[in-house]
Amino acid sequence: MRTLSIAINLLSVLLLQSCSEHLIQPGSSTPDSGLIDENVPTYSYLINKKYPHDPAAFTQGLVYEDGFFFEGTGLNGSSSLRKVNIQTGEVIQRVELDASFFGEGITVFDNKIYQLTWTSGKAFVYDRNTFERLATFSYKTQGWGLTHNGRQLIMSDGTNKLYFRQPNDFALLRELAVFDSRGPVNLLNELEYIDEKVFANVWQSNRIVVIDPSSGRVTNDIDLTGLLDNRNGADVLNGIAYDVKNTRLFVTGKFWPTIFEIQLIPQDSLANNGHKWVVY
Repeated sequence: MRTLSIAINLLSVLLLQSCSEHLIQPGSSTPDSGLIDENVPTYSYLINKKYPHDPAAFTQGLVYEDGFFFEGTGLNGSSSLRKVNIQTGEVIQRVELDASFFGEGITVFDNKIYQLTWTSGKAFVYDRNTFERLATFSYKTQGWGLTHNGRQLIMSDGTNKLYFRQPNDFALLRELAVFDSRGPVNLLNELEYIDEKVFANVWQSNRIVVIDPSSGRVTNDIDLTGLLDNRNGADVLNGIAYDVKNTRLFVTGKFWPTIFEIQLIPQDSLANNGHKWVVY
């Protein structure tokens, strides 16, 4: 499957490496194991690289575009839209939202940046280069995550639904219920569209689900338990970005000091007496 072949090449070589300093065990406990659907293939991860991230950023949306991260942050009085140097984590362009708005997910589409707000029912549209605000749209649900499929915007609202919207006026085109073998998958948050599938953080968990946008069915689970080994006040996993050209997958979280570039690995591939291993 091309969707989940993200940088899995050379797996056999990696697994044969014997240098113990490149192997760490993040812990045998898997607090999100009850969320993972055992009836679909589950992926773990390898860490390719780490990048600095502003630990004061309450990350709500993350996008990779033309060599930079674009990031939307939340909290009333701290919400912003940012352009970030990947290598240094430096914020090189920024616009603040009014303190009455709690910023949420973002996406870059057609040289514009779209940004949701949580409970205000407003989406802001900016020029990608200047960050000048171009338009404001309204919607009736909460705003959580945002991505696009090259034609339509795709939005989450914290339920098990995805909303497909027109980019030019935010008009609702259709709704899609997301489910796995046990029923609705709720708390869908940050979104990223990768190889014709929707990747979605499940809020307050280490789980990312991979969704078929035609049926709403969860086709794969991704378990990122143990990714951030030292919490130190960090909040939950939230933030998925994808470099299409170089097939690089990035993930982070709210108040995390690091953005991780990861590879997806079938979970059973790294099993060792019931424990998962992270290789980097």
